Amino acid sequence: MSHPALSFKVTRQSPELIAPATPTPRELKHLSDIDDQEGLRFHVPVIQFFRQSHLGRGRDPVEVIREAIGKALVHYYPFAGRLKEVGSGRKLAVDCTGEGVMFIEADADVSMDEFGDLLQPPFPGLGELLFDVPGSGDMLGCPLLLFQVTRLTCGGFIVAVRLNHIMADATGFVYFMTAVGEMARGQPDVSVRPVWRRELLNARDPPRVTCVHHEFDQVEGTIVPFENMVQRSFFFGPDEVAALRNLLPPHLTRCSTFELLTAVLWRTRTVSLKLDPAEEVRMMSIVNARHKFNPPLPKGYYGNAIAYPAALTSAGELCVNPIEFALQLVKKAKNEMTEEYMKSVADLMVLNNRPHFTVVRSYVVSDVTRVGFETVDFGWGKAAYGGPAKGGVGVSPGFINFYIPAKNKKGEKGMTIPVCLPAEAMDVFIKEMNGLLETGRLARETPKKKTTPFITSAL
Repeated sequence: MSHPALSFKVTRQSPELIAPATPTPRELKHLSDIDDQEGLRFHVPVIQFFRQSHLGRGRDPVEVIREAIGKALVHYYPFAGRLKEVGSGRKLAVDCTGEGVMFIEADADVSMDEFGDLLQPPFPGLGELLFDVPGSGDMLGCPLLLFQVTRLTCGGFIVAVRLNHIMADATGFVYFMTAVGEMARGQPDVSVRPVWRRELLNARDPPRVTCVHHEFDQVEGTIVPFENMVQRSFFFGPDEVAALRNLLPPHLTRCSTFELLTAVLWRTRTVSLKLDPAEEVRMMSIVNARHKFNPPLPKGYYGNAIAYPAALTSAGELCVNPIEFALQLVKKAKNEMTEEYMKSVADLMVLNNRPHFTVVRSYVVSDVTRVGFETVDFGWGKAAYGGPAKGGVGVSPGFINFYIPAKNKKGEKGMTIPVCLPAEAMDVFIKEMNGLLETGRLARETPKKKTTPFITSAL
C-alpha cells in the first residue's frame, strides 16, 4: 500500500519542445466528427512506473525517451502540430506545423519502493510528476502532448504524459507510445503503421440521426460536487468477482466481468449518493467501435473510435432492485453499439453543434485492462504500473471510473478501480460494497473463509 502522506521533492529542468527527428509534411489535417465533440475536449493524464533493470544497460531514460519521441513523431507527425478551428460549426483540424511536443526532464528524491507494493491511483505528488506548464493546456494553439520523465533514486523512473483527448483514444495513444518504445529499443521502424483516415468517422451527407442517443439528452440539475471529495482504489480479483457473480440468477451468471462490475458499481454508487428516488440516472460505458465496422477500421487507426451508449432508469428503481436489474440495463446499452450507431453519433455531432454528453446524474466507466499501457517498453522491460494517472477526469473527479489491470499481494490478476466520491458517500459506498461481497461469499457451497478489506489506498 502506498502511503498517502508520502512527500518528495522533484527538480525539473525547463520545458522544451521535441520536434520530429526529420522533416515532416506541412499540411492541415481535419479531425473526424467523433474526435472533436465537446465531451472529448480535455486533457488525459497517463503515468508509467519503471523499475531499475539490467535491460537498460546503464542508459539514461531521459535521453533515450527524448530521442525516441523525436523519431516516433516522424511517423505520428500530427502530434507535433497544433489544433485550430476551421470553417463553421466549431470544426477542428490539426495544423501540422512540426513545432513538437512538450518535454520535461526531472529528478525526484524518492525511490520506487516508497510508492508502495501496490502501485495504483491516487498517486502522491502527481502534480510534481506531471507538471502543468502554465499556458500549455488549452485546446487551441498548444502542444498536443506533454511528457515528463522523472528519474528516481533507485535507478527506476516515471514517464507521465498528458494527452489532448481530441487526438486519440486509449487504443490510439498506446499505438503511439508503443512506437516510442520501439524507437527507444533501437528498432528501425514501427511495427504498426499509423493510419489517419479520420474521414471514416465523419458525418454522412446529408447527416441523419438513426439511433436513440440518451447519452446526449439535455438534463437539468447539478453534477457531483467537488467539495470534500476522497478517492479510494478497490481491487477486484477472482474471489471478489466470484462472490458478486453469486448474487445473480443462474441465467445471468455467464455475463462478462465488465458487465457485472459495471452493474454493481453503478448501483452501489447511486445508493451512496442518496439521490431522489424519482430522479433519472445514467450509466455510460465507453465502447471501442473499431471492430464494429464492416470491414473493421484499419489497424493503426489512432483517432477516437469510441462511443458511450447510455443505460438509464430512476434512482429508486436502480437502488431497490437486485443487481440483475442493473446488469440487464448495462448489457442492453452495450449491445447497442454498432457501425450504424457510430455513424448516427457523428451525424448528431454535426446537426447539434457537437454537444457534450450528459453529465447530470451520470456515471461513465472505461475499461482499459486490455489497452496495453503497461506493456509499453522503452528498453527497461514492461512497466510496474501503466495506466490512468487519476481515478477520474473531465468535468468532475467522480464522474468517470477506469478499470485498470492489477495484481493483488498474492499475485492474482484482477483489476483496480479508483472511485472518487464525497467523503460521506464514500463511507456508504464501502459499507454497501462490503455487504454485497459478504453476501456473495456466504452463498458459496464451499466453507466461508476469512476475508480481508479490499480497499487498497486512499487520499
